[in-house]
Amino acid sequence: MRIAVVGAGAIGAYVGAALDRGGADVHLVARGEHLRAMQRNGVRVLSPRGDFTAHPHATDDPAEIGPVDYVFLGLKAHSYPSSGSLIAPLLGAETAVVAGQNGIPWWYFHELSGPYRGRRIEAVDPGGATSRVLPPERAIGCVVYPATVIEEPGVIRHLEGTRFSIGEPAGGVSARCAALSAAMVAGGLKCPVEEQLRDDIWIKLMGNVALNPLSALTGATMAEICGHPHTRRLVATMMAETLEIAASVGSTPDISIEKRLAGAERVGHHKTSMLQDLEAGKRLELDALVTAVVEIADMTGVAAPVLRALHAATDLLAQRSQSPALA
Repeated sequence: MRIAVVGAGAIGAYVGAALDRGGADVHLVARGEHLRAMQRNGVRVLSPRGDFTAHPHATDDPAEIGPVDYVFLGLKAHSYPSSGSLIAPLLGAETAVVAGQNGIPWWYFHELSGPYRGRRIEAVDPGGATSRVLPPERAIGCVVYPATVIEEPGVIRHLEGTRFSIGEPAGGVSARCAALSAAMVAGGLKCPVEEQLRDDIWIKLMGNVALNPLSALTGATMAEICGHPHTRRLVATMMAETLEIAASVGSTPDISIEKRLAGAERVGHHKTSMLQDLEAGKRLELDALVTAVVEIADMTGVAAPVLRALHAATDLLAQRSQSPALA
């Protein structure tokens, strides 16, 4: 099994190292000093489950790799439309694309039964640009649960979690999902194939859609947000609105708001990815985490007033953070 990881950062390099350890033929696409360190020394993973080093092929030129069986995307979702030059050399007739992203994926309405089947979400597929680079029929959905960071170039600190839930947009359990799951498990990861992966997407999104904007706006950690009575109620309200939006497109995640809040609180004094990006001067991952959810609410007629208010404030923050004149 040949697998290319495009965007071999904290999550991508962790997945690639695990797959390599499990016996897959793995190729990492990265850049800069992180790439050079992996080329020299391999990928070193530091983990409470045990440290290990893997030595997959690493390059900044996908043409060196050629067509593979699976492409695992470790890029941020807003990079997908411009990733054509990285993806095209890796695609064969049957290549599957596994998007290890947070939030609403560009393929969300592909093969979805009901009145919204085939609809495009502008926030994550602007003008169809993402679908042109990543045809939805190639997509395998993936919900990423582990937390990892690049401790130094070539060194990945695995903090918690090993679960990567995957699934077909059309539902069911396909041969290509079963084969990928087996390869991930061989590398020491959990990789259940979910027949209704969209429910998993909404469960994780319940936290991301609320905690990421609030963290970016306040500078607070997840524990601080969940521990403060006013912001805890605000998060609970946004989670309830998110579940209403999910139901409007046919998803009924089997989790209570209190259970989801408790899970977020257990993470502790952790800065969300959006706060980390803000502090690093990077583009905020707002489109897939919040804007797409508001767009689905517009599509289905769900009010979601609190979610819309937080989106408006965070959208302005995102614009200011990327404007040298305003920052």
